[in-house]
Amino acid sequence: MKQPATKSGAAALSIASNSLLIAIKLAAGAITGSIAIITEAIHSGIDLIASVIAYVSVRKSVEPADVDHPYGHEKVESLAATIEGILILVGAGIIIFEATRRLVTGAEVELLWVGIAVMGFSTVANLVVSAILYRKAREEESLALEGDAAHLRTDAATSGAVLVGLLIVELTGVVALDSITAILVAVVIVGAGINIIRRSSGVLVDEALPPDEMDLIEGAIAASRTGEVAGYHKLRARRSGHLRHVDLHVQFSEGTSLERAHEVAHGMRDAIAGALPAAEVLIHVEPETSLRDPADSPDPFRAG
Repeated sequence: MKQPATKSGAAALSIASNSLLIAIKLAAGAITGSIAIITEAIHSGIDLIASVIAYVSVRKSVEPADVDHPYGHEKVESLAATIEGILILVGAGIIIFEATRRLVTGAEVELLWVGIAVMGFSTVANLVVSAILYRKAREEESLALEGDAAHLRTDAATSGAVLVGLLIVELTGVVALDSITAILVAVVIVGAGINIIRRSSGVLVDEALPPDEMDLIEGAIAASRTGEVAGYHKLRARRSGHLRHVDLHVQFSEGTSLERAHEVAHGMRDAIAGALPAAEVLIHVEPETSLRDPADSPDPFRAG
């Protein structure tokens, strides 16, 4: 399948895929009476909502900064991913409730070969589309697309589990295994939802960048240091969508002209941006004698 050229194109592909899978799963669930297949249809319905959210968010996130949003709209993707994670948990709750009810009251399933065929097709389709979305998410560093791809990958895993469950029911005639499979599917879905919420919420609350990225920043600062630089402090960095926002205070030795300090600061900015793609860097220039809290930086430059 051809790789979509844009993030919105990838999200649109996910919408089309989920719409098709919902239709055939609902039909198969109605024909067979299988709660596992019906829960998979619910799961795909949640995936469809998530795909729509991802489609809207990736289009919004690329809009340029404006008066009301001077830092841009990139965090819309993180918000969308958080909503997707919550939807996953809601869907898991619905599945567990219905499967438990079926275990208690009992249910009949029939024509399982229809469900087996549909689950096989669903597993393959979701694996293909999720792989396309993951590739695009990595290229664009899109949390919304990554969340959508995680939905589809989870759907592929759960469809495969339902497929195995239906085969066992067909071979053994133990109908309760249908509901048990649905509950196991829901447990997997809960894990995926919690992981998405954890990652996206970290961006929303301006969580610090991971240690490897902070090491890249500090390495770029050290490599671009000149003799006039006495130290730095108040280094902070956060993520917003695919962007990284970095700011720090750089101290200059006595006698350094403002023009020279400005030139060196620009060199540092360019070095950080070169080490960390899509970084927006803000450097505050100050004299070496400025007062500061020693705890501002765990590893400041030492003069001399």
